[in-house]
Amino acid sequence: MMVHSRLSELFAENFTTLGELGASVCAWHDGQEIVSLAGGYKDRQHEQAWDENTMVLFWSATKGLAAACLLHACQEHHIAPATPVAEVWPEFAQAGKERVTIAQMLSHQAGLAALATPAPVMDHEAVVAALAASAPAWPLGEGHGYHPRTFGFLVDETLRRITKGRTLREYWCAEFAEPLGLEVWIGLPPERVQEPASIFPAKNSPPKGDPFYVAFLTPSSLTARAFASPRGLHSVAAMNAPEARAASFGAFGGVGTARGLAKFYAMLAQGGTLGERRWFEPSTLDWMTTTLTQGPDRVLLLETAFSAGFMRDPLDATGRKMRTNFGPSVKAFGHPGAGGSHAFADPENRVSFAFVMNQMEPGVLPGPKALRLIDALYNTLGEVER
Repeated sequence: MMVHSRLSELFAENFTTLGELGASVCAWHDGQEIVSLAGGYKDRQHEQAWDENTMVLFWSATKGLAAACLLHACQEHHIAPATPVAEVWPEFAQAGKERVTIAQMLSHQAGLAALATPAPVMDHEAVVAALAASAPAWPLGEGHGYHPRTFGFLVDETLRRITKGRTLREYWCAEFAEPLGLEVWIGLPPERVQEPASIFPAKNSPPKGDPFYVAFLTPSSLTARAFASPRGLHSVAAMNAPEARAASFGAFGGVGTARGLAKFYAMLAQGGTLGERRWFEPSTLDWMTTTLTQGPDRVLLLETAFSAGFMRDPLDATGRKMRTNFGPSVKAFGHPGAGGSHAFADPENRVSFAFVMNQMEPGVLPGPKALRLIDALYNTLGEVER
């Protein structure tokens, strides 16, 4: 009750002081939902009320779901994430990529953040052919760089090769969304594309002089090229289109509710089980909770850390967190989405959290609207346990 009361107060303040339009937040603890809040509007005219069942695009928070699908497929087919991608996708070995492992690809170390040959984002076969032919932008083992758009195509194609043709959309629905009862999609059914709330671009300007935004606005930079390829669907408005909602983009196209995301991560926070079913073995979860690379991100131009497909808070030389986007635990992992959406699991404290909204703010990391709710969640849970 304390958690619900405290988060309700802060959630309401997001609307009155932080410019929220429509949003939902949900948290689980010890395998039980402890708070689910929703409010605001699906549209700027304030004509369509937002509730707990409102779905919305959550951008790169999709990456965690896509990674979970690939790791699950590896587990079920007895393929170690340390296996080279080329062993399951032979064409990938072109241009010196024969040693890149599935885990390195999932942790943004493969150097394929930008396509060398342009390809349209709606043409999966053209994109994966371009990825297979591309040379890495840096030598393997020399750091990492966030793959904002190509990540989903890499995961989807690797999954198809392992599963003899099952697409990411199909795998997510059959293995996770349907068994867990999640209103979360990586590609909406055509008859449901009108249901989600529209997403709106940030009203505020990004910080002047920020290295990421300077690079983002410099067309020749790796940052700009990474966010521009594959080509197409580069505007927020374009992602509200029915064809974008129906497409399966594992890097940035997930649509769903905060409740659905929080329940998925609750399963991960509970050691890969929820109810009577186990989805992940401890060895697979270790790939999610173990940082595989940390350092200056060649694309985001700040310190980042990644496990196999999930973002983590980087640690300093003493082992302390440099950020707390995923709460206080060093075991926590998840993935934010552009503009403010966020979801993660904390196996140490058996907590999961998800936040979705339709009024974006500048940035690719979680903003104050989500972070203050996370802080309050842990502070209040700590008070209850004391």
